[in-house]
Amino acid sequence: MLIDELKNIARDNGVVGAGGAGFPAYAKMTDKADTVILNCVECEPLLKLHRQLLATHTEEILQMLDEVRETLGAKEAVVGIKSEYVTTIKAVEEVLSDYPKVRLCPLKAAYPMGDEVVLIYEATGRVIKPGGLPIDEKVVVYNVETMYNLYRAVHMNIPVTNKLVSIVGEIDNPLTVRVPLGTTVKEAISLAGKITVDHPAYVMGGPMMGWLGTENTVVTKTTNAIIILPEDHHVVVRMNKNLEIERKRASSSCCQCRTCTDMCSRHALGHPIEPHKVMRAVANHDISDLSVFTNSAYCSGCGICEKYACPQSLSPKSIIQEFKAGLRTGGIKIEKVDPAPVMEDRELRKLPVHRLMARLDLTKYNVAAPFVDTTPSTKYVKIQMSQHIGAPAMPIVKAGDSVSKGQKIAEPREGLSVAIHCSIDGKVEKVSDKEIVVRGK
Repeated sequence: MLIDELKNIARDNGVVGAGGAGFPAYAKMTDKADTVILNCVECEPLLKLHRQLLATHTEEILQMLDEVRETLGAKEAVVGIKSEYVTTIKAVEEVLSDYPKVRLCPLKAAYPMGDEVVLIYEATGRVIKPGGLPIDEKVVVYNVETMYNLYRAVHMNIPVTNKLVSIVGEIDNPLTVRVPLGTTVKEAISLAGKITVDHPAYVMGGPMMGWLGTENTVVTKTTNAIIILPEDHHVVVRMNKNLEIERKRASSSCCQCRTCTDMCSRHALGHPIEPHKVMRAVANHDISDLSVFTNSAYCSGCGICEKYACPQSLSPKSIIQEFKAGLRTGGIKIEKVDPAPVMEDRELRKLPVHRLMARLDLTKYNVAAPFVDTTPSTKYVKIQMSQHIGAPAMPIVKAGDSVSKGQKIAEPREGLSVAIHCSIDGKVEKVSDKEIVVRGK
């Protein structure tokens, strides 16, 4: 298959990064890559969908991985996976001999191993320059669900209409299930039984990098998990913090212990991000060294500094993210710079996932969440036009139209964009630049 053919299939079938920022899959496809990495690390605690999907559809995913490698002309493909995923590793090993240019790379269960910059270093020994992209080091990274969606698009002509979601936490029947795009959190949660607390909060994505949704939040192509927690849980309280108060707390409490910087996964790889200097500058209203603020652009947002490292529970990540947003608003471009040497004691700075879960008081929620490999029906969806990085898709249906599951309802716009497809059979109730609302039959 030619690269342009594969790119067109991915774009027309709406295949984007199934998690994170939702980077369109076609935009990563280039003949400059010599390595394709399959990310089965699941960065956030409590997520289970990628290991479950790879264990269930091993042959299809490895076949597509090898086909992508061959199409791009890459020398090898690497399956990056936590060594504790024993069942999934066994499933991969059973068929790996059929793919001589694919190798398995077991990794420590450390956070944030799923960060592609960290994963690339672990799998290849290559350091992505601060401000750079994986392709600068001839690497392309896709997660497991994205690769499976590519397989379905290429070999089954099935576009992306649903999302695998781990529904865990304060729920009596935790599970991982395919949820039609545009389904509300309330309806998605009903698939996992009853909520077991009186005042629940809904963490979308993960406890470290996720955000708080509501019952009316809808599932998109990047929704990896819905974690139900009590509204007074430590994780929820930290997500609800007042940033103005956090800045004042930085001024009054930061003791410059450097633990935030010492545990920063990007800093350990030589990236010029030093959270303790940001906190010092904020505490002293010091803008004499502007690099402290511009270097915030290199933060991955993993949250170790804020939710684990800081002994005073301050919020360096949130303050850094505010600076990053300011840089974007100001149109300041991120420069690509040479990294410092990788720290010799980097291995000792890794954060074991089990210790992170214990610190966040999440260990009791780390229970089985069986994979249900079917898509339940739903009668009402609000399908977002922007479920990916880049330009929102452009609606091509109107109110009153009858639509079917898998039908294209929005075309890609010019530039970085992908198509959007209907997730149920029904009738269009509302169309806007933001969303298409469909009522099921």
